[in-house]
Amino acid sequence: MSRTAFFDAVRAAPFDGRLSQDQVDGTEAILHGWQFLFPNGDPRWLAYALATAFHETDHTMQPVREYGLGKGRPYGVADPVTGHCFYGRGLIQLTWKVNYRKASALVDVDLVNEPDAALEPDTAVAILLLGMARGLFTGRKLGDYFNATINDPMRARRIVNGMDRAAIIAGYYRAFDAALRTAA
Repeated sequence: MSRTAFFDAVRAAPFDGRLSQDQVDGTEAILHGWQFLFPNGDPRWLAYALATAFHETDHTMQPVREYGLGKGRPYGVADPVTGHCFYGRGLIQLTWKVNYRKASALVDVDLVNEPDAALEPDTAVAILLLGMARGLFTGRKLGDYFNATINDPMRARRIVNGMDRAAIIAGYYRAFDAALRTAA
């Protein structure tokens, strides 16, 4: 894949004409993780993971903490056992203690006792890619929406968060998918 062609394409859309070095670095981390974890994977899966990270990180492409740190939400209250709040963290905005526990097993990092480890770039990339591929968040996975007979970026939002902002993320997917095709 031509990184130059890819970044030229995404600079135009969805990044609206400019990319910061942090955005490039975060996107590169996802591309590198993809090549390591899924060297022969369906590029539509990668496009949808990039679109999801773009949305969930407020376009930064860097692992972030949820705005408000879960204030006013049940997962924003300190857990009585660990003392930690399990608000959204990372590239995917991992929430809820049960999901931190599942992600811990998936990436072999103790996220229950160290939830901020979900902000480490390599860990965040692994949670994003493996979690979406294996159905960690809702039981639905990338292969349910992108396979030999289905290409459904709208309903793919169910992998992470129901249909919340599905049309917007599907638009981001189309931009990343086009960039990956251009760069292939």
